[in-house]
Amino acid sequence: MLYHFLFPLHTSFSIFNVFRYITFRTIYASLTAFLICFFLGPWVIRRLRKMQIGQYIREEGPSTHHQKAGTPTMGGLLIIFSIVASTLLWADLTNWLIWMILGVTVAFGAIGFVDDYLMQVKKRNKGLSVRGKFLLQTVVALLAGLIVILRPEADTRLTVPIFKSINPDLGWGYMIFTALVIIGAANAVNLTDGLDGLAIGPTIVAAVAYMVFAYAAGHIEIAQYLQIPYIVGSGEITVFCGVLAGAGLGFLWFNTYPAQVFMGDVGSLALGGALGAVAVVAKQEILLVIVGGLFVIEVLSVIFQVGFFKMTNGKRIFRMAPLHHHFELKGWPEPKVIVRFWIISIALALFSLSTLKIR
Repeated sequence: MLYHFLFPLHTSFSIFNVFRYITFRTIYASLTAFLICFFLGPWVIRRLRKMQIGQYIREEGPSTHHQKAGTPTMGGLLIIFSIVASTLLWADLTNWLIWMILGVTVAFGAIGFVDDYLMQVKKRNKGLSVRGKFLLQTVVALLAGLIVILRPEADTRLTVPIFKSINPDLGWGYMIFTALVIIGAANAVNLTDGLDGLAIGPTIVAAVAYMVFAYAAGHIEIAQYLQIPYIVGSGEITVFCGVLAGAGLGFLWFNTYPAQVFMGDVGSLALGGALGAVAVVAKQEILLVIVGGLFVIEVLSVIFQVGFFKMTNGKRIFRMAPLHHHFELKGWPEPKVIVRFWIISIALALFSLSTLKIR
């Protein structure tokens, strides 16, 4: 809204010309999201405590986690509010990509909210059924994919990192592929959210990486130079990525070890869905496997653990899955697990950025 209200004034006051620059609006959108979380965080935490919305800790989990029981959860509501408010303030609201990504973020957050609400408020042990949760996610993700391919400028080709001359066209299958990317990202972030700050750290890193991808894809000269698809309007997604990073930093202030609040499914599903949607509109869907490599590793650790357990009648690869619990049980202090996993996510993000130049 600030863009629409203040930029037209540049004809009378040249200072307002700065609002035309995506980089300027990205910086201030990020700061706005951070400050919203920072200043509203204590109030939200007090409200969650007053409503007795506290984290449930599984008995089979690491014993060190039992002391976290009762820590306020559903803090993802704060993240979503800061994302939506900051995006509406600083982004170009005539850009359909902004609305599509915001829609996915809020819709996945709503699914997570219902799940958290049933567990934390209604005290239903398992919240939404796995089938019900997956069905709702599929509907939202397929709708997003349909919106993407129905646009006149739709590009249903895949961008393959490094091999830039290989661009398979999926046609209508791109809608299904889009849904898989968004659903996969949402649930991968959700699965990683098991330690204080573990999920939000790599989310911030991924948001910053996609800030670069979105800006490059939306700048015709840079896109041509790097031999990546030029996506009309995708530069505006840079602002959203900045908001995502800023909101993540603001939430991390309270979520860092020892956490004062957890994001819950309302936060993890929203953040994962947002990352998946950003990857799709920036035409760097496959790179999400590398940018979000830590999330992929966590998911694979669960898949391998369950598969090996079933095939060998009870034997395990890891002491506990997801992988972060394995290292906890090996004796690593929780902060060490968290920071080392952050380091891995940063290294993977840097490698993914290097692929813009690798041919």
